[in-house]
Amino acid sequence: MRFFKTLSGRFLVLTAIFVMLAEILIFVPSVARFREDFLMSRLERAQIASLALLANEDITDELQEELLLNAGVFNVVLRRDAARQLVLSSPIPSPIYATYDLRNPAPFELIGDALAALADPTPRVIRVIGEPSQMAGLLIEVTLESEPLRSAMIDYGLRILLLSAVISVFTASLLFLAVRGLLVKPIRRVVGHMQSYAAAPEDARQIIAPSAGVTELREAEEALQTLQTQLTHALKQRERLAQLGGAVAKVSHDLRNILTSAQLFTDRIEMSDDPKVKRMAPKLVNSITRAVHLCESTLAYGRAEEPAPKLEDIDLDNLVNDVIESERLAVGESGISFSADVPSRLTVRADGEQLHRVLSNLVRNARQAIIDTGKPGEIGIAAYDEDGACLITVTDTGPGLPPKAREHLFQPFHGGATKGGTGLGLSIAQELVRGHGGDLALTRTDETGTTFEIRLPHAPKSA
Repeated sequence: MRFFKTLSGRFLVLTAIFVMLAEILIFVPSVARFREDFLMSRLERAQIASLALLANEDITDELQEELLLNAGVFNVVLRRDAARQLVLSSPIPSPIYATYDLRNPAPFELIGDALAALADPTPRVIRVIGEPSQMAGLLIEVTLESEPLRSAMIDYGLRILLLSAVISVFTASLLFLAVRGLLVKPIRRVVGHMQSYAAAPEDARQIIAPSAGVTELREAEEALQTLQTQLTHALKQRERLAQLGGAVAKVSHDLRNILTSAQLFTDRIEMSDDPKVKRMAPKLVNSITRAVHLCESTLAYGRAEEPAPKLEDIDLDNLVNDVIESERLAVGESGISFSADVPSRLTVRADGEQLHRVLSNLVRNARQAIIDTGKPGEIGIAAYDEDGACLITVTDTGPGLPPKAREHLFQPFHGGATKGGTGLGLSIAQELVRGHGGDLALTRTDETGTTFEIRLPHAPKSA
């Protein structure tokens, strides 16, 4: 049974079936043609027997009976001029069942008569009318039994079917060998390359070398070669990045300890009475603080393994108010105002803790951007439903993002939305939103402010 599940096995079976179907379509007209030839031969033999009688009218009854027996008919009627003449006759065992005229038969009429003869096993007496050969009269008419005709048709049909089966098996075998050589073996070779490559994808020697002669297979091999080459390079780069990440984590850990010690010393430097020291100490403290923050952020990002969100119905209005109240406490009297435009009954299927982190990060970045300008500003959070999703926008009236920050906005360690940032906050925020099946995007930024948009799909409660 396993053989018939293979491509070559199924091709063999289908080819045999299709050849048999083609032979069956040929079988019906072939049997009809055989029936016509059989009846025409009876007419010719009957005509020969009647000519013998016409040549010698003194033929005995025994000889007439022998002539009719050899012709396979009961009687012969020959019309030579205008008269219809019974030339040879013998007793008919039963009434005539049907009359068939073979002078100008239609193809479908012959096919229908042949199928009817095969389907009727009852012995009948039939009349057949035809044209005499060699212009020996106007018409010839004979009566004969249908059973010998039906037996001959069945024998002929069985031989045709047997020959068709032999031809179909032979043809299918040839096609099987051809398909096996042209398609199956190359496909198995490709599968073998894929399996060996899957066992050791880092080994460049396992990459397939296109060699198929069939155009479609060669294109598939070339596409597979390109894919394997890119994947091998990506795996090597990933391995190098993993090693580099480990080294960076170790360096960041040690550097953080060193900078922490330096930070303690700078606290004592600030107590110096030297005016130059007092003037330079804050800058030194700020530089060391940023370096410590960078090391801590790098270590935190390297350890970050965000869990899958635990989806539940979240009251978005309460969540946004919590974020805004926390930020109000942080800004104090800095001149930054907050606003919320969230429908009171708007709920969203999300992880409340992770969504709070995302909104807090966006609001914190907006707050820092406004503070850096030294001017008052406003931060607003709005939410509404649109096209089967919940849209949350965070808008500020800050100075907008610089071009460099826009190019690598969501890539870690490429600069963030705020001056001196690492970009880790936005990268983690986007990762959390995508974990919900949504997206975080920058929709507007110019000198009048910036807008970020969070799109969260409405997931079913069973999710």
